[in-house]
Amino acid sequence: MFKRTMMVASGVIGAWSGMELHSMIFVRTTEWSYAASGWTSGRIWWAMGGAILAMLMCHMLSAPAGRAWRSWQMRIVEMSPSQIIINTSGLLVGLCFAALVMPLLGPFGIIGQLLAVILTLTCGMIGLQVARWKEYDIAAWVSGLSRKAPEAETKSSMGFEEHKILDTSVIIDGRIADICKTGFIEGTIVIPEFVLEELQHIADSSDLLKRNRGRRGLDILNKIQKELEVKVLIYEGDFEEISEVDSKLVKLAKLLKGKVVTNDFNLNKVCELQGVSVLNINDLANAVKPVVLPGEEIVVQVIKDGKEHGQGVAYLDDGTMIVVEGGREYIGNTMEVLVTSVLQTSAGRMIFAKPKLLEKAQ
Repeated sequence: MFKRTMMVASGVIGAWSGMELHSMIFVRTTEWSYAASGWTSGRIWWAMGGAILAMLMCHMLSAPAGRAWRSWQMRIVEMSPSQIIINTSGLLVGLCFAALVMPLLGPFGIIGQLLAVILTLTCGMIGLQVARWKEYDIAAWVSGLSRKAPEAETKSSMGFEEHKILDTSVIIDGRIADICKTGFIEGTIVIPEFVLEELQHIADSSDLLKRNRGRRGLDILNKIQKELEVKVLIYEGDFEEISEVDSKLVKLAKLLKGKVVTNDFNLNKVCELQGVSVLNINDLANAVKPVVLPGEEIVVQVIKDGKEHGQGVAYLDDGTMIVVEGGREYIGNTMEVLVTSVLQTSAGRMIFAKPKLLEKAQ
């Protein structure tokens, strides 16, 4: 039905254009009208030719135009409401600029009218393209304005950062859910859509270990969103010019003026280099571990060889590794050791000890 309507409309336009061309070419008077030119056989033939030509062009272009229409329709469906509003606003700004300039082209007659059409199309496209380039910056700016309140301004002046942006590694790790449950994380938990896409890609992996890690991450997010009393924001924007997820997280943290929550050592360093605040879950875990000082005595079970000759390795309940000098011969035994030194790094804590008292494992 739509195609038939377009064919009829193009035929009418083509016939009218043919008559106009006939009048412009063959009527030699300075002032002419339809009455003066009359319904001559020439005008009728030109009208028929114009209608046929227009209908043929409509038929040839209908398939590409239909594909373009469906593609455009799908893009509109996939866009969020905020993206539609921002892009429409950019288009209107471009058209308003063209409307301001168009009166200056009036004195140039038909050439001015042609330039006005070109100017309108160009300004509209430029406004739309600029809005697309900056839509995420504009969305973040508008979002920040809407959330501004006296209390938020006070917190901002004190250095409070409202948004805590989760990266993929800390979601898969799972401890972030327990930390949120205790109330130590303040503000809004931000989960970027590109992180969700990466988790979905991992969950769909053919590798069993990766698939389980991805599904665990999705379960953790579901728990945070539905079971915990924390504010959760799904950030729908993306940075198409950036391919790396870590770089996108840094960019988003700068836009929202928030903190990146991670346990990735490399991302931690990148954030520090670019002046972005970061919360490292491993640093928090190390900070709350029981303090063990040189000279203290602890009871451990040696479970495996160490890297160096004669060394044995044991672990505390919190996972801290203890390297026991000369402990290789006591593998499988529970023994009392004396702490000699403690090595603390961002990757974890390592304790060095030597045997003091032996007790055979029962």
